[in-house]
Amino acid sequence: MSRIRDQKKNVILNAACEEFANNGYAGTKIVDIANKIHLPKANIYYYFESKQVLYRHVLDSFIQPLLMATAPFDQYDHPAEALTDYIKLKIEISKNHPNASKVFANEILHGAPHFPADIVEKLTQQTSRATEKLQQWIDRGLMDDINPLHLLFSLWASTQTYADFNWQIKLHLKTERISDQNYSDATDTLIKVILKGCGVAAQVAK
Repeated sequence: MSRIRDQKKNVILNAACEEFANNGYAGTKIVDIANKIHLPKANIYYYFESKQVLYRHVLDSFIQPLLMATAPFDQYDHPAEALTDYIKLKIEISKNHPNASKVFANEILHGAPHFPADIVEKLTQQTSRATEKLQQWIDRGLMDDINPLHLLFSLWASTQTYADFNWQIKLHLKTERISDQNYSDATDTLIKVILKGCGVAAQVAK
């Protein structure tokens, strides 16, 4: 029973992701989500008590992997390994959660009116920890003396663009779908550009 319940919740969540991504919070109605997956509106409310609760789950579906993406900053003691894995994880998030990424981006573009305080706190703490680790590597001479925050801003923009602006990406790639090879090419390109631009050796000395 629990498995069936989880499956139904995931179906609702995926439909909600698409609706919120396309129409924003204000423009999305529960009835539209229900019609999209051929369910009575009451079924949506059975699993998610309100539109606000459903929206929070949509945000969480993106924020949880986003919070996990900086794990390489804690796992590695060298920026080459950490930045390489971080870029891989961020591209993977854009690939696997394109609609949720758009919901997250739209929320920020509107001043984050529906961001709960706990989400803001977690994201702030994550950025602070990553910034501190980057500064430590800079101080040790493992990276060029750059602004860690602006590096993170650039990484966010360059990785999330494959989800948030995928129409533009597909237009210039002349494709209807961003392929696995496209994502791999993007990952390899960003790793080379970022490591070289930060003065980080691609290979860690043994």
